[in-house]
Amino acid sequence: EEKRAVECGYWATYRYNPELKAEGKNPFILDSKEPTADFREFLMGEVRFSSLQKLFPDTAEALFEKTEKDAKERLDGYKKLAGKE
Repeated sequence: EEKRAVECGYWATYRYNPELKAEGKNPFILDSKEPTADFREFLMGEVRFSSLQKLFPDTAEALFEKTEKDAKERLDGYKKLAGKE
């Protein structure tokens, strides 16, 4: 499940090594690649999200859109920190 979260962009993997700063290198290393899996498909595979969709479809839709947008913005921020943008 964690692998799917990373593949769809829900979760990013990164490392921070402060010793690299002393070497003149960027201490923030982004390990995540561009998302390759479907974000919504990942959400629907999680009971907490699929239950929300069944009980409150309109609210769930708005929250899912916001969650996906937030995840993309977060990944873009990590890319900037890593100097990949």
